[in-house]
Amino acid sequence: MERAELVRELKTLRKGRALAGRVEDRVGPALRSACEVSDADGMVTIRAKVSDRLSELSSQLPEDLRLAALAAFAITPEARQPLYQDRMRWAALRVDRDPRTVRRRVDEAIELLAELALASPASSTPGNWHTLSLTMALVLEESCVFEHHRLVADQDDLRSFDLAVPAGTVLYGGTLSEGTVELPRALSRGESWEFAAVFPAEPKTRLVYLPRHRCEVFDLRVRFGKEGPSEVLALDGAFERDIPDPHYRGRVLQADAAGEVHLQFRHLTPGLVYGARWAP
Repeated sequence: MERAELVRELKTLRKGRALAGRVEDRVGPALRSACEVSDADGMVTIRAKVSDRLSELSSQLPEDLRLAALAAFAITPEARQPLYQDRMRWAALRVDRDPRTVRRRVDEAIELLAELALASPASSTPGNWHTLSLTMALVLEESCVFEHHRLVADQDDLRSFDLAVPAGTVLYGGTLSEGTVELPRALSRGESWEFAAVFPAEPKTRLVYLPRHRCEVFDLRVRFGKEGPSEVLALDGAFERDIPDPHYRGRVLQADAAGEVHLQFRHLTPGLVYGARWAP
């Protein structure tokens, strides 16, 4: 694969709607090779493979270049405007720079993405499992979080997977030790597994999930009870620095008559934040 050809294809892909549009004819041979896209893949699969690969590579970039790249290719949900120039204006506001500066950063990011893709083929990148679905429920009145994971092994002889969680009570599916779930038996490639646990929760003003592996569905419920907040803000594909940022504005939600909010996110981008926050 020639680096120059991959750079050219990435610059073509960022135009128009980028990955938010039709991609079958806009993902060239070099990019197909870098993202392990096969001739049998349809539009949805091509979009998912290219988006996941560019997200994984972008996670290795400095934050300003990472933001510029995710906006350029319309991977960040908030930046899925139909025109490239609109996405550049969005990114410029986020980093407090003018759009021309952001466009230069996109060019720099593309050069680095091509180098990273050639240095680490997709088949050799880490990822021995991925999540089919994650269900989380926070019950503030009981100060506990319930989690149910349904994962799939991407390699043979998978014996554990990592969770960035404190010690909790395992309900079924394995043994939790220092953030690692030890499985009762090894899984074969393609085999699915379910794990559930309950964790203690201190008084919170947010509950977010930052996936490090591919995640298809994240289902989140927060039960506030009678004394719920007046406003709940959804974080959908946000950056880590957006979590405490008072100027970040996402989708506004209202708790229902039972004092609950329910959110569901699909096809999450590794390295971005999904969840909810609210005023104390």
